[in-house]
Amino acid sequence: MTDFIPEYSGKMNFHLSALDEMVRHPDGWSSVGIILCKSKGGLVAEYSLMDMSKPIDVSEYRFTSGLHDGLSGQLPKSAGIGWGSGRGGAEGEGK
Repeated sequence: MTDFIPEYSGKMNFHLSALDEMVRHPDGWSSVGIILCKSKGGLVAEYSLMDMSKPIDVSEYRFTSGLHDGLSGQLPKSAGIGWGSGRGGAEGEGK
């Protein structure tokens, strides 16, 4: 994961335009882009997104060593949803 760089906003705008043109239902809402970065860069991110017409947001993302105590008992285990095994869920079962 890297710090925010201005090129990310252009790439996100490109992908959102393609998604809206090829996938979105004509009566549907526009897609929303979220760029997760090590740090969002303050003014750099603000200026990069200033004149974009698509809804795009930049947010900082931090890795943690574990879940908050209140969440750990409420979420399914990775085996129950097909994550963490490297098999890709139900499609990868038995491979």
